[in-house]
Amino acid sequence: MSTLFQVPSSAESALPAAARTNTKFLTIAMAGNPNAGKTTLFNSLTGLRQKVANYPGVTVERKEGVWTLDPTLPPARLIDLPGLYSFDAASIDERIARDVLTGDVSGTLQPDVIVAVVDATNLERNLYLVTQLIEMGRPLVVALTMVDMAERGRVKIDADELSRSLGFPVVPVVATRRQGLDELAAAVLRAAEEDAPVQQWQLSETAERELQRLAGSETPSQGSDRRTMRNAAMRDLYGEELPTESERRAAVEAARGRLAWTNPHWWQEPLLERYRWIETITARAVEQDAPHPSDNSKDATSFIDRFVTHKVFGLVILFLVMLLVFQTIFSWATLPMDLIDNGFGALGEIVRERLPEGLLADLLVDGVIAGVGGVLVFLPQILLLFFFITILEDTGYMARAAFLTDRLMRGVGLHGKAFMPLLSSFACAIPGIMATRTIENPKDRLATIMIAPLMSCSARLPVYTLMIAAFFTDRKIFGFLSTGALIIMAMYLLGIAVAVGVAWVLKKTILRAPAPPLVMEMPPYRVPNPLTVLQTIWSRAFLFVKRAGTVILAISIVLWALVTFPRLETTTGANGIDKFYSPATAQAVRETGTESQGAPAPAVGGEDGDVAGAQLRQSFAGRAGRLIEPVIAPLGFDWKMGIGLISSFAARETLVSTFSIIYNVGTPKNGEEEGSSSLIDAVRNARRADGSPAWTPLVAVSMMVFFVLACQCMSTVAIVRRETNSWRWPLFMVAYMLALAYVASLVTYQGGRLLGFG
Repeated sequence: MSTLFQVPSSAESALPAAARTNTKFLTIAMAGNPNAGKTTLFNSLTGLRQKVANYPGVTVERKEGVWTLDPTLPPARLIDLPGLYSFDAASIDERIARDVLTGDVSGTLQPDVIVAVVDATNLERNLYLVTQLIEMGRPLVVALTMVDMAERGRVKIDADELSRSLGFPVVPVVATRRQGLDELAAAVLRAAEEDAPVQQWQLSETAERELQRLAGSETPSQGSDRRTMRNAAMRDLYGEELPTESERRAAVEAARGRLAWTNPHWWQEPLLERYRWIETITARAVEQDAPHPSDNSKDATSFIDRFVTHKVFGLVILFLVMLLVFQTIFSWATLPMDLIDNGFGALGEIVRERLPEGLLADLLVDGVIAGVGGVLVFLPQILLLFFFITILEDTGYMARAAFLTDRLMRGVGLHGKAFMPLLSSFACAIPGIMATRTIENPKDRLATIMIAPLMSCSARLPVYTLMIAAFFTDRKIFGFLSTGALIIMAMYLLGIAVAVGVAWVLKKTILRAPAPPLVMEMPPYRVPNPLTVLQTIWSRAFLFVKRAGTVILAISIVLWALVTFPRLETTTGANGIDKFYSPATAQAVRETGTESQGAPAPAVGGEDGDVAGAQLRQSFAGRAGRLIEPVIAPLGFDWKMGIGLISSFAARETLVSTFSIIYNVGTPKNGEEEGSSSLIDAVRNARRADGSPAWTPLVAVSMMVFFVLACQCMSTVAIVRRETNSWRWPLFMVAYMLALAYVASLVTYQGGRLLGFG
């Protein structure tokens, strides 16, 4: 056993008396390279006590949690910063992480302690960021992650020696097994009470003299010290951008000129000195054993990557992985979806039995329960989707998928980094659009934003599932492969194909720019952390249920009102047949006593007792649907479907709740004992005015194609507005996607009819 865990076994015994009696609420920031295990450690320290917000004035997410350092002390505020390799930030995420650490973000306090998360398997590269953190002069603790993987690679790290060489605590942790977490808490509390580490390397005599001259010429700010002023001088002298203030700018330019006179490569000096210091301390603290003949962990990773990243086999594997995910989602979710559907149906019946007939009962059953229940029934599928995405990310496969698709991305002019934002958009376009902040080139970033909504997000999944369950269920190919899974995959591939085409057009025209090469790190294959997977599923479930309980609930209530008002009145004619009138027409009939004496004709011509159909047709929503019916009729859609399309522009998944209300799911009508037992039955049984089926398999496919390509999400439009700081691009996005959706749906329906599928 190596000396990795030779640290105090009791966190309490390691606490100084001052820390145990301190009642200050500490703010702690976690900083580290991407793929260093920072998120896993953050989840282990905070559990479910997390929240996600945005930094002031930007769309970068701020992930915070509560960390109980000691039961006798107030909990600390733990901030999980975006990953960064150095303070020489290029992307928005990296700049925000740097500015939080330096205290340059308004409304955010500079952290009391910084926890530097360092990957033990890539120690030298990770320690470069640590050298920059030391220069800040803030209390610092290193959390040495993945020590178990380092041991398997026969790398021995003496944590005590590394701590002595660095000058601040180094705590080995294995977050997945919760090893070292108490020791890390104790080290953070000690660091909060002690002085910050002292920088132990110096630049050349000439460079140090120029730094002193710049630091002396700077106007000291309140609370600044010599180290702070020296750091500001370092940023000005060796940074990419010159100061904006004229006198300071002139001083920096003069200093650079003097350095260039003595050393043509003067700008490389901080980089070289940091790495020389890192090599010195790692040489003392790290011991690499010769690999044992039986130790083939690295060989196994290389062997797997021969197939997974192969230019032919890799793409086949990627296709099979996607197919397996969709097949599993479609099959595993059936039972819980049926249970949720039956549960909401039973709840509606109970409410209907307990309440007297009237608007209140209709609102609760037809508006709230039918609307919200029609969306929540698809929660199992959405959770399974996030489950598989998290598994693929944690195992390291996502990086391989990005590598495989880089050639395709570059072929249409996109940056290889566009893969991860586009992949995130399969869950939701909003985080996918926000993830484009890692793309440095503005035109590449804008092109990625414009095509991200074409990825089939989880909000489209309920629409696909409804159409498939109504017309393509129980159909198998080769006796085992579900037709529904293939259709869903076809919808996802259609979105990808159209996105590739749109990106090619944009990059060849209004967003022309060469795509830089992809440079990314291949993380090692890892066993997924169950805690991280569960927390991801929990957070996504909470957000989906919250959305169903707020946005979708509000839309359902508004839609119920639109299909309920204005109310029709019923009068019984001489032949005993009911006729339906608008309130004004009914009043005229009552005054004249008969229609033939100048009274207006019935507002709705039906005399068949179909009160619900007459009410819907004359309602505000019905009028809107009939208004756009001539436009959508070539797509195979009637006016009831038009109502669903209108409502879905607020949020895609509300199409399902809209149909639940329109088709009176579970509502008695026309003297029947009960209405359609489920929305699937209601869609199958829907009829047009001439008695023909409203829905056919071809109409269902046409509807799915429309939903693949249309931008029906106001939240997405709003986030594009924030990211681009303009209304021009979100309006352009809505227009081109709506045009694509209409044309594709038109070709699908009319082409299908010509081929005899109508």
